[in-house]
Amino acid sequence: MKTVRTKAFAILDGTLLPIDRIAADTPYCSGKHKRHGMNVQILTDPFGRLLWASPALPGSTHDLTAARTHGIVDALAEAGVKCWADKAYQGAGRPVRVPFRGRRLKRWMRLHNSSHAKIRCLGEQAMATLKGRRLLRKLRCSTNRITDIVKAVVVLQHAST
Repeated sequence: MKTVRTKAFAILDGTLLPIDRIAADTPYCSGKHKRHGMNVQILTDPFGRLLWASPALPGSTHDLTAARTHGIVDALAEAGVKCWADKAYQGAGRPVRVPFRGRRLKRWMRLHNSSHAKIRCLGEQAMATLKGRRLLRKLRCSTNRITDIVKAVVVLQHAST
């Protein structure tokens, strides 16, 4: 949080890292993606650089639940940092800003959503650099090691920039 406090705002996003599991491992099966995986939450700065990656949770965990489990929402509120996130974080609380939901939105809501998406796209780019590593395309190791692998990739990303 020390690093995040120095930034104007942060971008929060979650992703599913695919893993090699059998059908008996239901906690790792994501209903949305219809595959086994581990849920990882990422915080990026306004320039799209990775700041932090959460410990991996089973793929069936919703993004908002994962953020609350890791205390991200409370830490952001305590630090007074604004955070942009996608629609999965609706109801997270004051520090997390999300786009409007619905089909028939008023013009100003659509404009708000498009400006929100322009800010959030930097977080998506950081997620793409994280998932662009060949190691994270499909993990074939124990689920206990995935957190350490993600943390190592974040450190490598910091070292390369």
